[in-house]
Amino acid sequence: MEYIYASLLLHAAKKEITEESLKNVLTAAGVQADDVRIKAVVAALKEVNIDEVLKNAAAMPVAAAPAPAATEEKKEAKEEKKEEEEKKGPSEEEIAGGLSSLFG
Repeated sequence: MEYIYASLLLHAAKKEITEESLKNVLTAAGVQADDVRIKAVVAALKEVNIDEVLKNAAAMPVAAAPAPAATEEKKEAKEEKKEEEEKKGPSEEEIAGGLSSLFG
């Protein structure tokens, strides 16, 4: 993420996103810059209109928030099932296994 943030910082400052400038920003921020990642980011961003991407990202509705609530409901349902199974007591197989260990 640091590489993207550094790229956005350069873009906001109206500077060209080059390998050298990106490395300078990362180094100034105290990040150990990886030359391979820097080259990959610079190559990927050369074909991207950052202003358009930012404009579209700001206009996208956020619909991901309800998803965690659904997973919480599933977890609660699973916990309830486990509690019901625990209330039933041990299964016949568990009882037989326990008895066989007593009598060898």
